[in-house]
This record gives sequence, C-alpha cells and structure tokens, in this order.
Amino acid sequence: MKVLLLTNYFPPEVGAASHLFYNLGRMLTKKGYDVTVITGFPRYNVKVLDEKYRNKFFFRETIDGISVLRVPILPFLKRTLFVRKIEYFFVPGGLFVGGLIAGKHDVAIIYSPPVTIGLAAFLLKKIKKIPFIFNVQDIHPQALIDIGFLRNRPLIWILRFIEKLNYKNATFVTIHSNGNKEYLAKQGVNSSKLVVVPNWVDTELIRPLPKMNNFRKKYNLGDNFVVSFAGIMGTSQDLRTVIKAAYLLRNHNKIKFFLVGDGVERLDLEKEVNKRGLNNVIFAPMQPREKYPYVLAASDVSLVTLKKNVVTPVVPSKLLSIMASGRPVIASLDLNGDAPKIIYKAGCGLVVEPENPEKLAKAILELYFNPKLCDEMGLRGRKYAEENFSPQSCISKYEELFRIIIAR
Repeated sequence: MKVLLLTNYFPPEVGAASHLFYNLGRMLTKKGYDVTVITGFPRYNVKVLDEKYRNKFFFRETIDGISVLRVPILPFLKRTLFVRKIEYFFVPGGLFVGGLIAGKHDVAIIYSPPVTIGLAAFLLKKIKKIPFIFNVQDIHPQALIDIGFLRNRPLIWILRFIEKLNYKNATFVTIHSNGNKEYLAKQGVNSSKLVVVPNWVDTELIRPLPKMNNFRKKYNLGDNFVVSFAGIMGTSQDLRTVIKAAYLLRNHNKIKFFLVGDGVERLDLEKEVNKRGLNNVIFAPMQPREKYPYVLAASDVSLVTLKKNVVTPVVPSKLLSIMASGRPVIASLDLNGDAPKIIYKAGCGLVVEPENPEKLAKAILELYFNPKLCDEMGLRGRKYAEENFSPQSCISKYEELFRIIIAR
C-alpha cells in the first residue's frame, strides 16, 4: 500500500512536528508500507542549510527507508513574523506540485498546521483521486487568534473557509485528544469523521537515563536541582512567567533553570534575564533529536507552559516526552484542558494556573523539597507513556483507517 505524507516540517528540522511525522513514516515503513513524504527544504530551526540542499529546485532523498521529496516553498532560514505569515500561502502550492510528481498513492495523511496545507490535499483528491486523513495538531485559525498572532478579519474569514473545506473533504479527521474531538464536533464537523489518535513518543529513544551526563557538565549544572524547558520559545509558550518564577527563586542557590531551544522569544528572554541580573537561568541552543533525551535526563523536573489565552484543546508533545524520560512535570496551562487530565490520571506531576509565577515557583519548591515524590512521579509518568503513547498502538489506529478507506 502506498501512503503519502504531506507536512511542512521534517528532519533535519528539529521540533515536535518534525519528529511526529518522521516517526509515523518510519513505523509505517517498518510495517511494509511504501511511504513518500512531500515537504519543503529544511528551514525551521535550521541555522545553516546543508550543502546538498543548496541551489536545488526539487530534491529526492531517503531517510530511514522513507522516500522524501523536497519542494520549493520559501527559501528563508530567518523565521520572522512576516515570513511565517506569508509562508502559510506558499506551502500548499509547493506540496501540491510535489504530490503531482510523486505518482499514484492509495491514501494521504496531512499534518496541520498550517491549515492551508489542506488545499494541497483537496487538489490532489480532486485530480489524482487520493483520499486523505487530515491530522489536526493545533486547531487553526482559532489557536492563532487566541494568542493574538492573527487579527486581520478578511484573513481570518479566508482561513476559516479553508478549515471547513479541509474537514468537509477529508475522509477522516484525526485529533490527539477527546477535548479536540468535542471542540470540532461543536464547530459542526461530522462526528463520524472524527477519530482520536493520541500522539506518540518514541519510548525506546526517550527513556530514563542517568542524571549526571554531559549536559550537566557542559553547562555547569553540577548537583543542582535543574528545572528545564526544552522546545520552541514562542509567544504561546509563555516563558516570561518562567523567568519571573526564576526571579522569585533567585535566593535558592541550588535551583537552576535550564532553558533549551530557540524561537522568536529567545532573544527577549535573554535580555530579560540580564536585566534582572539572574544567575540561576542557563540558556542552551535547540538540540538535535538524538540529544534531546539527555536534556530531559539532566533535569530534576521539566516544564510545560502555555499562555492562558490558549484555550483550544492541546496536549503539547513535550509532555509525552517528559513522561517517557521518567522525570516529573510541572504544567502551567489551562486547568480545564486535556493535558492536566493526563497528568492527573498518570500521577506524574503538578499543574498550576497559567501566567502565575508565584504558583509556579511554589510548585517547583514543593518538588525541590521532596525528591522521593519526584522519583515516584517520574516512574508513574514513564509507565503511563509506555502503556498509552507507544508508536505501535497509535500506528495500529491509522492502519484501521487505511482498511476502511480501501474498502470503500
């Protein structure tokens, strides 16, 4: 069976979006599916473009058995706000052309956001008769409206129109939590199309590892209590609250904040740390996939943070990774969302209201003074991740959808 994956993010790009569809493609390939990925040239969290990608219009390569066709989208490595906005409308054109070149496929799986990527799937369905599964990770455009990224009314209308077109033309719409399913059903999406497929984490790659490792040595973390955040440093991640919590805990000399990643907020966060004269906050650049488990291992507790205006249902992928690493989590986000429900059910951490540095600092101190509780939460998180978020269990759900599509 030939499976086509359309995504705006793929290795060597670093990030949850890139890793998610890479793992999907890898697992399907191992099961004997003929998988082709259509994506752009690396530009997301990539500072220097590899020589093999330079001056190419199209580029074919094989990554771990996955056939990858790279197509032109926008040749900008610098991820400014303007570039991110206009890229929304270049992505579908490039991926559609790639889909035409790639040949005949039995089914396609589409990664959203960006929501505009669905236009490529819609055209490929009409022209090449390829049915598609629309995988919604973040509900756009609403999530963009919530964080103030999108305010232009005509543009909002256009994106909402595209969003409805995607749901209408998809054979199935996969979402990663029951909250997302309920939200989309209330928006009028046909309930028979909505299928919950939890996101997965590579529990073989991300696993409990020794705390004292090269990251501890390289960044002089020593035997301190390390509170880490690893990932995209964007507006919605609300790392300013983390900096404020670090300020409140500045006199606790054994507590260090380890912020690993890049994004539009990184420079401003560093300026804020310098302005406050904080010596308990250490920054490190975004790490490649193979080093990410060691960042988590070097931590005593890891953070998942989102601004309070992020109210569309979301389960950040980093939560699953933290659980798989055997470390406790402190989440600062919407208390009524799906992520807190997972944390409570697994018993793997603490949840505090978003944008409240005092409560975040209090939660950190609670775990700092209770190492036994940290260990217990970490063990429970690992067990829950193995039982609920393994790639194998999630892939089997896609295989069932494939069988239904082929039978129609």
